[in-house]
Amino acid sequence: IRHSDVIEEEKMESTESILTSIKKLLGIEETYDQFDPDLIMDINAVFMILNQLGIGPADCFSISDKTSNWVDFLGTDLTKLPVVKPYISTKVRLMFDPPTSSAVIDEMNKLINEYEWRLTITVPPTPDPVTVKESEDYNGE
Repeated sequence: IRHSDVIEEEKMESTESILTSIKKLLGIEETYDQFDPDLIMDINAVFMILNQLGIGPADCFSISDKTSNWVDFLGTDLTKLPVVKPYISTKVRLMFDPPTSSAVIDEMNKLINEYEWRLTITVPPTPDPVTVKESEDYNGE
């Protein structure tokens, strides 16, 4: 695979509808919209979790239809997309259509935990306000 092909594929993927992407990963036809309100609710719940993990825009992101795409959520830094997409789809699958096997649920939860860990290590640490205040006091500022 040529580098230019990979870049072009990432561009196409980044402009794909978030709702459509998740529906595809769940095995739901794009044109079948009966479950869209339920999926949108579950996707937005996962966006809140991602926001709390420090992923995405500072204000909690949400979708209301299929017009929002991955660039709307991640901006131009699409390096997290390969983990964000399967993370959201796995979380949504557990909420929307959980497997009947507890072993499969356990494996999905392990995968979710790994995705969360991988995503959180990409987030720069925020300074502790107490430490910043003590540093300012120490420096006489």
